[in-house]
Amino acid sequence: MVTLTRRNLLAAGAVAPLVSSIAGRALAETKTAPALDSPQFWDWVSAQYDVNPDIINVENGNWGLMARPVLDAYIENTRRVNRDNSFFARREYGPIVREIIAETQIRLGAADNEIALTRGASEALQNIIGGYNRLAPGDAVMMADLDYGAMMEAMRWRADRSECDVVTLAIPEKTDFDGLIEFYREAFDAHPNTKFLLLTHISHRTGLKLPVREITEIAHERGIDVVVDAAHSWGQVEFNVDDLGADFIGFNLHKWIGAPIGVGVMYIRADKLSAIDVNLSEASSSPDRIEARVHSGTSNFAAFLTLPDAFAFQDILSEGGKEPRLKALRKVWVDQVSDEDGIEILTPDDDRLHGGITSFRLAGMTSAQANAQIAEYMLDAHNVFTVHRTGIDAGACVRVTPSYYNSLADMQATANAILDAYRHFTS
Repeated sequence: MVTLTRRNLLAAGAVAPLVSSIAGRALAETKTAPALDSPQFWDWVSAQYDVNPDIINVENGNWGLMARPVLDAYIENTRRVNRDNSFFARREYGPIVREIIAETQIRLGAADNEIALTRGASEALQNIIGGYNRLAPGDAVMMADLDYGAMMEAMRWRADRSECDVVTLAIPEKTDFDGLIEFYREAFDAHPNTKFLLLTHISHRTGLKLPVREITEIAHERGIDVVVDAAHSWGQVEFNVDDLGADFIGFNLHKWIGAPIGVGVMYIRADKLSAIDVNLSEASSSPDRIEARVHSGTSNFAAFLTLPDAFAFQDILSEGGKEPRLKALRKVWVDQVSDEDGIEILTPDDDRLHGGITSFRLAGMTSAQANAQIAEYMLDAHNVFTVHRTGIDAGACVRVTPSYYNSLADMQATANAILDAYRHFTS
């Protein structure tokens, strides 16, 4: 058996307990779980989540459930903020949030003045892309079909206002690790005026995990700055900012870190801070501080206060091997359906190219309507909840996104639902 407390969890993650005085009350009470290598460990993890028993939810890409200890801390923090009101906001919150930022910085492997808290990856990336000031008329920005729609719009907006070209790539579905690197190398050669590149670390459309560092190194050789959408990757797979090597990154913490909704991080590498304009609402702020690049107004204080508790619970999952677990859940359903010629798995089996998310397509069914019908059939006939995704150059698909609380049985049921849908729609 292993005894889990917030203090030893932080120690296990090699992170100093910077905020132990203000957070972790739900996790500070000693909890006993099966040994990390025990077959019962993930059953224990599953029991820490309150889920809807009427469905098998394999659509965990929208946002991540808070584990019960994190939810308890969030409720307590909400009560505190509501009770102490402006006194808390004006007298107490500042020192607390600075310690939370310090812990987040350590966990990301970032340097001082390289991260700021936001309300999500979208807000972080909007401020980065909207404020990017290194483009000149005739330059080009580059993105791909697997990028998030709102960020693609932001890149178009940036290009329009800078009188730049827009290059939109269609990432090949039948590819491999080296093939993806070569694909981007050829794109850079074909568009030598490219100066600003958007990469999505793990695509919300198909689950493809790009070799970001390798692509970024090639981009930098050509004088291209790189902004990475890491909304889906931090927490789903293990890495830090140095592993990506990018100039700018936007993170979500309410997806795979399991924080309350409305928590994200903006990363700007120290030597690229001047490439992002000061936010229009921070014109009188110090231009040498990253905080001047974002202005959120009044945010959800309790959500940010709960971030250390979310980190603490993630440390439990990391010690138990959360990335291999998510990949194992993916493997259950993918292995069951991949032998069918009419079922296309859109994410390669190479462990370097996926996390837990993977999408599928039934051959010939490429419209949004058709894939929405597939997802609806799986729910109606099998109580398996998925979601269809659009925007892929080769056509729409259905995304399967397991989370930490899902069981192997859940994924077997998902495989059965996909196979039944295949027979239903292609017979």
